[in-house]
Amino acid sequence: MGANLGESPAENIRKGALKLLEAGVEELVMAPLITTKPVDCVPGTPDFINTAVIGQWGGTPLELLAVCQKIEREAGRPAVHSSHEARLLDIDVLLWGTEVLSLPTLIVPHPRMHLRRFVLEPLAAIAPDWIVPPFNKTVAQLLKNL
Repeated sequence: MGANLGESPAENIRKGALKLLEAGVEELVMAPLITTKPVDCVPGTPDFINTAVIGQWGGTPLELLAVCQKIEREAGRPAVHSSHEARLLDIDVLLWGTEVLSLPTLIVPHPRMHLRRFVLEPLAAIAPDWIVPPFNKTVAQLLKNL
């Protein structure tokens, strides 16, 4: 999860996590918030507040993605948006257990997560031993390799 717009990007993230709980994500654990420089964004983009959350979801990956996108829209993010600009709230599905999914609207593991400190650092705080396919390395190992 990440945000860098609004009165309080950190509060946008906290509200997003609460909405995930309300939507049925159980045993939700949120990593500490970190501040990071924008990656692959237009010049002048403000710093991001990022975190990672893990939890149990009873539905499909696409159903979870739809919930995440609904929460983003409720936070004020347009349904059609660029991934290279500032945002009120961004929620990505990074992993789905140890499965590899390649669907038209969802690729899991997230195709660039292994290259991004702003993803791996908070995730390592709550799930350092999670094995990330297809690398067959833990989150902590991928973070160390950056």
